[in-house]
Amino acid sequence: MRENPFRQDNEEIRELVKQFQNLKAGRGNSFLEEEAFEKIIDYFDDVEDLPQALEAAEMGIEQYPYSSALLIKKADLLIATRHYNEALEILNHAELLDSNDINLYILKTDVYLALDQQEKAVELLENALQLFEGQERIELLFELADVYDDYEEFDKIFDCLKLILEQEPANEEALYKICFWTDFTGRNEESITLHQQIIEENPYSELAWFNLAAGFQGLKLYEKAIDAYKYAVAIDEKFDYAYRNMGDAFIRLRKYKDAIEVLEKVLELSRPEDVIYEAIGHCYDRMKNFAQARFYYRKASHLNQGDSKLYYKIACTYINEEQWSMAVKQLESAMQIHRLQPEYNLAMGECKMQLGDYKEAIQYFSNVVRQRPRNISSWEALIRCLYQGEFYEEALEQAKAALKITESKPIFLYYISAIYLALGKTKEGLLQLESALMASPKLLKKLIHLNPAILRHPLVMDVIAHHKKKN
Repeated sequence: MRENPFRQDNEEIRELVKQFQNLKAGRGNSFLEEEAFEKIIDYFDDVEDLPQALEAAEMGIEQYPYSSALLIKKADLLIATRHYNEALEILNHAELLDSNDINLYILKTDVYLALDQQEKAVELLENALQLFEGQERIELLFELADVYDDYEEFDKIFDCLKLILEQEPANEEALYKICFWTDFTGRNEESITLHQQIIEENPYSELAWFNLAAGFQGLKLYEKAIDAYKYAVAIDEKFDYAYRNMGDAFIRLRKYKDAIEVLEKVLELSRPEDVIYEAIGHCYDRMKNFAQARFYYRKASHLNQGDSKLYYKIACTYINEEQWSMAVKQLESAMQIHRLQPEYNLAMGECKMQLGDYKEAIQYFSNVVRQRPRNISSWEALIRCLYQGEFYEEALEQAKAALKITESKPIFLYYISAIYLALGKTKEGLLQLESALMASPKLLKKLIHLNPAILRHPLVMDVIAHHKKKN
């Protein structure tokens, strides 16, 4: 509405503006046609001289009081200057003169939204849909979708876009928008049916194929999604978002080589992005090609140096290769950004423990326990470190605390048993072992993992054998 729909040359508009200035000053016998006033208003609107645009509108209406077009233009200017109630009065007057101008309904909608009267905007547009056909009806449906967005009626946005596509299957704006709202509302089945119908009519619509694929992906039907994405890129080989989503689908199917191939295609077609490098790194990580995983994680971190998670992922590749010192350097970088992140502290504690720096490791594991007091693995890591570092008294105290806080999880009975045995308190250790075996025999492997040599203790073996025989 606010864009000048005419493309007059400079000469014509200068002459019209000159005549307007003469008329305003009362010079000569200047006379302007109704259409000339419209052009003058649009000119002043385009150069953002709203006072003169409004003055031209008022003069035009004075000469042509039954011109709905000039009334609508004046209302548009009043909306731009936030005179909403006055604009509404003028629009109501214009409607009496001509109720078939679509701009009337669009501007009234703007007023209702500005006055926080979404219900009236919805009612107006829903009634207006009965009056218009073709492109004008589509324009109103887009307007109604925007109102529903403002009103947070998200399912109704989907309904509007669906109606548009049923009327005009090739409407690109609707095809772009419905993909987002399908994902947002979870209406994947309806989207699939709609886009299958569109494809029957227009089999070369890459957007329809893309939306069909996204619908399948939303239902976790990844094989079908990939097939549809392949059609989209066959039609448009530079459709980078189709390659991007296809990469995600391949990752979900654990087809990491295929994922790498299509994600590298994304890098060819668009500007490098940290998320794409990270995804490729993730694929190599899953394939246990840790050097290549690091290479791509580093590329991602160069583009997003504030993302601590990337340094952590690089550290994990070193941990998987048991390169503890290298892992520590990356974790230090991660922890400069997020010092108390539990995962980082847990990994740093593991590295320090493997390097024999038990006191430092204990500090990192303690950080995790403070952050996650009910998390079993956090307590396990701390107690295991205390045990390995031969801080048995402290280990016993922490194991008892863990047992209490986690509501007597059997794993800590095994740990208490191992600690008592390490302290030479055999009787207490065997009693705890019996209790642990009764509570959860499957967790015996945790005790063996903590200290494999414990199986050489004859009394321990007697307790285990007796339990197996009894059960």
